Amino acid sequence: MDKILQYLKENRDRFLQELCTYLEFESISAQPQHDKDVRRCAEWIAAHCKDLGMKAEIAPTKGHPVVIAQTPRTRSSKHKPHYIVYGHYDVQPPDPLELWNSPPFKPKIENNRIYARGVSDNKGQHFAHLKAVEAYLRTGTELPCNLTFIIEGEEEVGSKHLTDFLKTNQKRLACDGAVVSDSGMPSLNSPALTYGLRGVAAMEILLTGPNRDLHSGIYGGSVENPAAVLCRMLANLHRKNGKIAVTGFYDDVLPLSRKERSEIKKWPYREEAYRKSVGVPALFGESGYSPNEQRSARPTLEINGLTSGYQGEGSKTIVPSWASAKLTLRLVPDQKPKRILQAVKKQLKTLCPPTVKMKITEGHYGEAYLFPLDDPRTEAALQALKFGFGKDPILLREGGSIPIVNDFKKILGVDTLLLGLALPDDNLHSPNEKFDIRCFERGMKMSAFLWQKLAQN
Repeated sequence: MDKILQYLKENRDRFLQELCTYLEFESISAQPQHDKDVRRCAEWIAAHCKDLGMKAEIAPTKGHPVVIAQTPRTRSSKHKPHYIVYGHYDVQPPDPLELWNSPPFKPKIENNRIYARGVSDNKGQHFAHLKAVEAYLRTGTELPCNLTFIIEGEEEVGSKHLTDFLKTNQKRLACDGAVVSDSGMPSLNSPALTYGLRGVAAMEILLTGPNRDLHSGIYGGSVENPAAVLCRMLANLHRKNGKIAVTGFYDDVLPLSRKERSEIKKWPYREEAYRKSVGVPALFGESGYSPNEQRSARPTLEINGLTSGYQGEGSKTIVPSWASAKLTLRLVPDQKPKRILQAVKKQLKTLCPPTVKMKITEGHYGEAYLFPLDDPRTEAALQALKFGFGKDPILLREGGSIPIVNDFKKILGVDTLLLGLALPDDNLHSPNEKFDIRCFERGMKMSAFLWQKLAQN
C-alpha cells in the first residue's frame, strides 16, 4: 500500500481542485431547465474516468444518462472478483438560495470543508473511490478486483430508469457484489458499515371542495373547508404515543433483535446535543424506542408539504377551493411499499368526509434493505474502515433509502456494502451542504485497502 498512500497524499490538492470542478455543474435532475447541465456533468465525469485510464461510456436511458466506467482488464482479470461501485452525479435543487452562505455551485473550501450542492450527496463520496482507483493505475499497481463504476443521473428523482438499465445490461454487469458510499457515519471517530436502510413510499393527497375560492364572509360556515378537512385527516394518521394509526401498518414489521439494539447503543450519541442540533424544544417519537432506533430502524409517516389557500402577503378572506399534502413513509424490513400505500389510502378514504372529493397519487417507492452480517465481506469492510480512519468502526442502520440497493439484489443477485463518508451535519438536501475533507482523504485510503481485503474472500 505504500505507493498507493504516497500517491494519494502527494495529489491531494489536485484531487480537491478536480472535485470542485465537478461540483460546478448544476446537475439538478428534478428540473427540466437543467437537463443540459445534467448532460454536461455526465460528459465531464465520463471524460475524467477515461483520463484515469478507465474504459468509460455514457449510456442513454429514457431519462438522464448513466456513466459506466471499467478498470482495465488484463489476462489475469478473469480470475479476479468483480465489484460494482455505485454513485450519482445528479443533485438536489439548492433552494432556498437565501440561506446559503456562499453560492451553491461555486465550491468554497473553508475550515477543512468543501461547501457546495452535491458535495456530500453524492459527488464527493464516489469521487473518493475514483481517486483510489487512480492511485492504483497511475502507480502501476495491479488492482486486486475488477471494478465497474455505475454513476447515474436520476437518484434524486427516484432512479427512474436505472432499474431498466440493470435489466438490459444484466449479463454485462454480472458481479460478486456492490459498494456504495451514499450514506453516513456518526462522527470522524466512528466510521461505520451501514447494514440496514429503510425503504420509502411517497404519495400526494388532493382534496377539492367548492369550484372556486369563496368569500369567507358570504359562504363561510355553509361549505366545508378543504384545508380544515385535510388537517383533521392528517392529524388522525398518528396516535399520541407516536405510533402510526393506519390499520395493518405494523403487521409485517421485522422486530429489532437484542443484538441490533445492543449495537445501536454503541453509537456515539448525546440526546441533549442531538436535540440542540435539530433546534427543537423537545424530542418526540414512537414510545418504547430510543431516538436512534426511531430514526433508523422504525417505520414513519411524514408530512413533507402542506398547501392550500392564499399564501401571499397580508390577508385574503377565503374558503379555499382545494388543499393538498405530500407524504412519505419510511419503511423497515419485511414491509412492502405497495401494501403500505394501499393501507394508507384505505385509511384516508375512511377519514375523508363526503363534503370534499379526494384524489391520491402514488409516487416513488422502494423496499428496506438488510446486509447479512454473517457474510465474510463484513469483516473485510470493517478492516478497510479501520485502516482508512484509524478507528474501530461500528455497525449502523440508517434511516434514509437507497432503492437501487434492492435492485442490485433482485436483478444482479448481489448484496451491497454501504460505506458512507458523510457526517451528520453535512446538510444533505439543505442549504450549506458540505463535505469534510478528512472524510474525503480517509475515504480514499479506505477504498484503496478495501479491494485488497475483498480479493482475499
